[in-house]
Amino acid sequence: MDWLEALILGIIQGLAEYLPISSSGHLEIFRQVLGVDLCGKESLAFDVTLHVATVLSTIVILWKEFVPLCKSFFTLKNDDNTKYVLKILVSCIPVAIVGFAFKPIVEQFFEGNLAIVGTCLIVTALLLAFAYFFRTSPLPMFKHNGGEGREIGWLDAFVIGLAQAVAVLPGLSRSGTTIATGILIGNKRDKVATFSFFMVIIPILGEAMLHVKDMIFPDAEAVAESAASVGALPLIIGFLAAFIVGCVACKWMIELVKKGKLVWFAVYCLIVGTICFIAG
Repeated sequence: MDWLEALILGIIQGLAEYLPISSSGHLEIFRQVLGVDLCGKESLAFDVTLHVATVLSTIVILWKEFVPLCKSFFTLKNDDNTKYVLKILVSCIPVAIVGFAFKPIVEQFFEGNLAIVGTCLIVTALLLAFAYFFRTSPLPMFKHNGGEGREIGWLDAFVIGLAQAVAVLPGLSRSGTTIATGILIGNKRDKVATFSFFMVIIPILGEAMLHVKDMIFPDAEAVAESAASVGALPLIIGFLAAFIVGCVACKWMIELVKKGKLVWFAVYCLIVGTICFIAG
């Protein structure tokens, strides 16, 4: 991988992590377009680097909300901020189960299969369209206070977490799936966008720490070689591109969700998904 390929993939990650178009799906598409051929561990080293970059961009953009949450949670205050963090932890239960039990199988099965990526993008399009057209009529089992929706409750957090767990499929947008689910169950659009961006921090940092563990313990030599084979310059450029573009995309996405304009991404995902399905 050269620096230009790393730059392009970093930009794609920064945009697609926040916009509801699937970062995993678009990374796979552009790897094939650019002819970037990384083995499993090389791909993992690069992907983790890009995902950590977007996590940091989330923290930077949502800093004013992030700091009070950390202060309350780590000082054990019994307030709304601590409850919010606990809801984030509840939302992470499904993805943790899927990550530990099934993610390696899912990644191995779907790797390099553009037809499946295309299918998942089409599903993302349908979900976004459904959320748009039924956004004022949430599912009947969830109470709605009218107006712009209600705050995220404990059950809401778990249901949105289930959506995040399903979105491990490449091509199924994590942000699109979780935000659309929150809208469908009657949550406030701006609140569910912020919650969606916060809830991914723990799974990504957890995966990054597991990767670091692999570098320190028995498989250290193999993983170190994989990172070295990618090269320091591509890793740095990819990280910076994902971080800078991620900062812009995070702020932009929150505004788009407030304005309810996600339906245009449904059109985009439908077109790209159809192309990938045919090409696959």
